[in-house]
Amino acid sequence: MFDNKVILVTGGTGSFGRAFVKVILQRYKPRRLIIFSRDELKQFDMHNEYNHPALRYFIGDVRDSERLVQAMSGVDYVVHAAALKQVPAAEYNPMECIKTNVYGAENVIKAAIKCEVKRVIALSTDKAANPINLYGATKLASDKLFVAANNIVGDHDIRFSVVRYGNVVGSRGSVLPYFNKLLAQGIKELPVTDERMTRFWIALSQGVEFVIKSFERMHGGEIFVPKIPSVRIVDLVKSLNENLAYKIIGIRPGEKLHEVMCPADDSHLTLEFDDHYVITPTINFGHYVDYTINKCGKKARPVPGGFEYTSGSNPVFLSVEEIQELNKVVCA
Repeated sequence: MFDNKVILVTGGTGSFGRAFVKVILQRYKPRRLIIFSRDELKQFDMHNEYNHPALRYFIGDVRDSERLVQAMSGVDYVVHAAALKQVPAAEYNPMECIKTNVYGAENVIKAAIKCEVKRVIALSTDKAANPINLYGATKLASDKLFVAANNIVGDHDIRFSVVRYGNVVGSRGSVLPYFNKLLAQGIKELPVTDERMTRFWIALSQGVEFVIKSFERMHGGEIFVPKIPSVRIVDLVKSLNENLAYKIIGIRPGEKLHEVMCPADDSHLTLEFDDHYVITPTINFGHYVDYTINKCGKKARPVPGGFEYTSGSNPVFLSVEEIQELNKVVCA
């Protein structure tokens, strides 16, 4: 699919971008693979690690629409992974989060249309469903922008879709590296916000595979949601050391007890495939799309009315032992 194509990844020096680039270079032969990010040191480090003739590095910010247009010239596929993601930081710096996550999304869309990109997938988060924090609200706005972008493409052969998934195990800024860092410092009690807390849990490699597969499946306008397990925060602590103590510190600003990926209010729009869900658009694009059959020919079924996909009621939870095995892979 990506052989002899030009691919651009915004936020390409982040955890997802680095993993995505590694898979693409191993599996395909892209003509160019463009890393678009604003951190020159991370680009330098990445260049030393991935010394490949197809790679190109653009220093730029998604807030800069002109730079995005320059970077997207001749591009076939775009993965939009750039975002400000720290929930408390967004609560304290709301306009900075809005500028990157909302205005930046709009800039990516405009540049992609202007440069006649073929397919765009934007990465979202479970926090965008029924958001209670600013980060989630900005990502919901971003999701709506990318879905609605299919309505303004005119005669251009371009389609936009969204991939929404939960916490990425071991990614930069996530809880597992934070806990491991505290343990390395000799901390005897790990901070836990609430004993009842649950989260969706996905390995970075799984997220990359899901995005690649979504390019193959997409009609345009879908929000793709993988079926993934949940973890209980207390089980995560036990997976690091069964006898480890923890202290309750209270929920942080903008934090939920449980995360949602498919809200009940969207149940009439939600389709179930074997390994994922699709939330179909609330608007039409002037032409009929049968979302019950994806571009790979797989058929879906509607979910029951009122269906909600949440980390707390998820039928699949990882055991302590399963979390330990996943931790070994991630931290290897």
